[in-house]
Amino acid sequence: MTSVFDLLWSDSSLWSSLLKACVQYRSLFVARQLHSIMITGGRSRFKFWSNHLIHAYTKLGMLKTAVDMFDRMPQRNVMSYNILLGGHMLNGELGAAIEVFNNMGERNSATWNAIITGLIKFEDNEEGLRLFLRMHACGFLPDAYTLGSILRGCAGLKDLNRGKQAHGYAIRSGLEFDLIVGSSLGNMYMRCGSLREGGNVIQLMPVHNVVACNTLIAGLVQNGCPVGALDQYNVMKMAGFRPDKITFVSVISSCSELATLGQGQKIHAEAVKAGAMSVAGVISSLVSMYSRCGCLDDAVTVFGEKKGVQEDLVLWSSMIAAYGFHGRGQEAIELFDMMELEGLQANDVTFLSLLYSCSHCGLREKGLEFFDLMVQKYGLQPQVKHHTCIVDLLGRAGRLEEAEAFIRSMSVKPDVVIWKTLLSACKIHKNPDMAERACEEILKIDPQDSASYVLLANTQASAQRWLDVSEVRKTMRERMVKKEPGISWFERKNRVHSFATGDNSHPQSEEIGLYLKELTDELKLLGYVPDTGVVLHDTDMEEKEYNLEHHSEKLALAYALMSTPDGFSIRIMKNLRVCDDCHVVIKYISIVKNREIIVRDASRFHHFKNGHCSCGDYW
Repeated sequence: MTSVFDLLWSDSSLWSSLLKACVQYRSLFVARQLHSIMITGGRSRFKFWSNHLIHAYTKLGMLKTAVDMFDRMPQRNVMSYNILLGGHMLNGELGAAIEVFNNMGERNSATWNAIITGLIKFEDNEEGLRLFLRMHACGFLPDAYTLGSILRGCAGLKDLNRGKQAHGYAIRSGLEFDLIVGSSLGNMYMRCGSLREGGNVIQLMPVHNVVACNTLIAGLVQNGCPVGALDQYNVMKMAGFRPDKITFVSVISSCSELATLGQGQKIHAEAVKAGAMSVAGVISSLVSMYSRCGCLDDAVTVFGEKKGVQEDLVLWSSMIAAYGFHGRGQEAIELFDMMELEGLQANDVTFLSLLYSCSHCGLREKGLEFFDLMVQKYGLQPQVKHHTCIVDLLGRAGRLEEAEAFIRSMSVKPDVVIWKTLLSACKIHKNPDMAERACEEILKIDPQDSASYVLLANTQASAQRWLDVSEVRKTMRERMVKKEPGISWFERKNRVHSFATGDNSHPQSEEIGLYLKELTDELKLLGYVPDTGVVLHDTDMEEKEYNLEHHSEKLALAYALMSTPDGFSIRIMKNLRVCDDCHVVIKYISIVKNREIIVRDASRFHHFKNGHCSCGDYW
């Protein structure tokens, strides 16, 4: 009579099926029972049975057991080595995987694919590309998975030249229109900044899937085309493809970039219906989106509903950054303390968010304390951005000499942003001499940086140094430097209304101008005095006041007041820092119109209510 064990040994497919089921149902207990049966059945010396069991152990996270089995095998073949190599990769042990690869006497295509894919997965792109050349020299032909990995490596390095060579190889190999290769090609071109070429590759693929759609959407986001990404998202849905977690991360990021709350809320609802709210990346994107749209309470709500989601450092860092962006530094610090209690190890991004929060809330000593903590306790090397936050902390506090000395003593090379941060502090504290030194350093790096000229001229104007202002403007003309125009926008009924400083292109521009004039006169009765010191031109008072009155944020706010009902909260977005005069005006308007007005500028959010701003006039 045939026993169960005889059947097991006579039908090898049954053995492999049982072990696959162990992996599928995460049953380590059954896998160990099968291991015992293999030993008692005298099969442990056979490669076939041992290989399948080692593979199961690596998939179940028992890498040490798999390594012990491998070491005790009397005979091994190339599959034995491939399984162990893949197991090390799966468990994040790149060094051990490379050691296995180097010790192999025989290799096949699967070996080369595994090591190349692993190296590129762990961002050792240069070594991955080098091994690809060795693979080809050894006579092994790459398949679609190999080429996909190679193209991801080129994308990671932003190496368009080698990416094009890989494209040519794909064409010669007849793999250009493979779904994996095509999507990787599109990603490579777009990551290298060649948006048109990447889009063409995706569009020419004879068959599309969700991966191809996601590649195109992500490429548009990465290349600063959020509107195109949202359009492509709608095309994807019309084509019958169901968005996945990767899709939602990209399109929510687009809404965040555009600050289109209505569209973001709609996509949030779609993510809930698709069951994507269990993914930390989607929640992180929603936290950032609501924060950047001025809805901090909604960001807090989304963060609080993360139950069942694996604790994720990016998610916590996003919420800390949201608090900082809205001037809630104390809450950011409390959240960091909670994060540490959860056992999450802060990284450089977390500390950047913390330092940003401190710098925008005047928490100077706390910010300096976090900077030291980052280096001494966590062993992290501060980057230029971290140093910039410290310069911002010191500069806002009026410690300009200390801030300048800090920059000049840095171990990393200063960039334009850090000098511009000091230059901005010089404007706040009316120090034109240091402003000139900071501007000189900026122009060494980027002679066409228009913002630095404007900041310098503003600083000089505040000190009534009109000849110096004229000299700056002359230099700008000679170097053909164009000042970046101030643009503000307001979303109403899912439509975005944009305004530029002095702009009269809006269909209701005449009505907006009249409304602003009446509103300004009303504010003057309450004590508002136009701050003409922020106007660069040495012109008469009436012209200065007219220029102030037609700043983009004032135009956007006037339209918002005209087109929304009383009591309706208003959200205005601006591409540049809100000026001192506009900041004062909006505080007055929040009293006169009894409105909550939320303004996002290039630096942070300002929540105006009852004549006060959340920034405490510290921005």
